[in-house]
Amino acid sequence: MFRDAWLMASKDLRIEWATRVGMGQILPFGGLVLILFGLAISPDLAVAGSDGRSLLAQAAPGLFWITVLLASLLALGRSFAVESADGNLDALKMAGLDPAGIFLGKSAAVAIQLLALQVVLGLGAFVLYGPPLTDLVLLLVVVILATLGITAAGTVYAAVASGLRVRDTMVPLLVLPVVAPVLLAATKATEAAVFGPLENGWSWAMLLGVFALLYAGVGMLAFGPIMEES
Repeated sequence: MFRDAWLMASKDLRIEWATRVGMGQILPFGGLVLILFGLAISPDLAVAGSDGRSLLAQAAPGLFWITVLLASLLALGRSFAVESADGNLDALKMAGLDPAGIFLGKSAAVAIQLLALQVVLGLGAFVLYGPPLTDLVLLLVVVILATLGITAAGTVYAAVASGLRVRDTMVPLLVLPVVAPVLLAATKATEAAVFGPLENGWSWAMLLGVFALLYAGVGMLAFGPIMEES
């Protein structure tokens, strides 16, 4: 299973490295969303309040994770659009690869791309929105766990929609309701990492870990039947 996961992840990452879709399309998209969120908040509301925080700074965790989630939809759709072209998905079925390994590999490839994307978007959010930072370790743990949860759930539903002609519109409709708990927990944990108190942040981080394990377990068990039906 892990050998097949390595093969799938390395294949997807080599394709991404050759095509530069993430750098050329997904990263600019995420940057534009961050900028538009900032512009959408009135300058009159962006000034510091009685607590010393501007509205932009207070909203920064939620805006950041919404941006990441929207960018992840593009990455997930791209991941299975590659397999749907020229009968590649049928070739995967006949190759004898472990379905759980395929799931883990594709999830890992998307997760690595999202983590690289979040480094850039995170720096952009701090520059544009100006939030403080209380605990970098907690923030890194939250980013990793939330990314694993988003990619695990997203990979399952992207595979479900891969065989449909309307997959470009079905992926967001299927993925967004499922990852809503991850979005909520990641936002709360990030708020604790930048504003405090840290105890609340670690509790939300533990919940993110539960979501990641749950979605990964369901994906490993369900990916075989999903591939047979797609």
